[in-house]
Amino acid sequence: MRYLILSSCLFILVNCNTVYSSLQQTSANSRVLEQFKPAFNVALYHTAVDVAGNHLSGLLLIKKMPDSTIRMVFSNETGFKFFDFEFSPAGDFKVYAIIKKMNKRSVLKTLRKDFEIILMQGLNHEAAEIRKENDLLYYIFPEAKGYNCYITNSSGDELIRMERSSKSKPVASMIMKNYINGIPDTIGVTHHNFNFTIGLKRIER
Repeated sequence: MRYLILSSCLFILVNCNTVYSSLQQTSANSRVLEQFKPAFNVALYHTAVDVAGNHLSGLLLIKKMPDSTIRMVFSNETGFKFFDFEFSPAGDFKVYAIIKKMNKRSVLKTLRKDFEIILMQGLNHEAAEIRKENDLLYYIFPEAKGYNCYITNSSGDELIRMERSSKSKPVASMIMKNYINGIPDTIGVTHHNFNFTIGLKRIER
């Protein structure tokens, strides 16, 4: 009985000690994040991807379709597609094409989750928890196995970074910088558990 009680206490302590639990709770309106949601219509980016020892570079076309789905096509300068994805406002994800090197369940899952955070679709503001640390506000959205977190300055008018976290630690960090007409000029993704980075620099057309 004593062992069971001790085990239960340890279980509670471990589960209470999540990645953001040490931050101070505060009140703020998570809907301020809507100002950072990229207003993609058509945008083209110089793109570099490093994954599992492979380097890919080319152009990423992001286009909002008439049905409000977002299409992402990453190809080299000659038009060869590395991947072609579709994200729907309802949260559906469709793969039209992907090269063999990247056609792995773990890579597809990672790419989907990364771009879902960048697109900022389907944010459940009712479930958001807001915490603070120093001059930063953390807008935390629970996921099935962790959290998506958007971090702003204290006034909520600058997006510092975004994080995708497990229950215990951040697994990826993202940035969106230098918005021009609602579209970020620079987007970056860095994973902490393995070698996987994405860098995007917008091409003005």
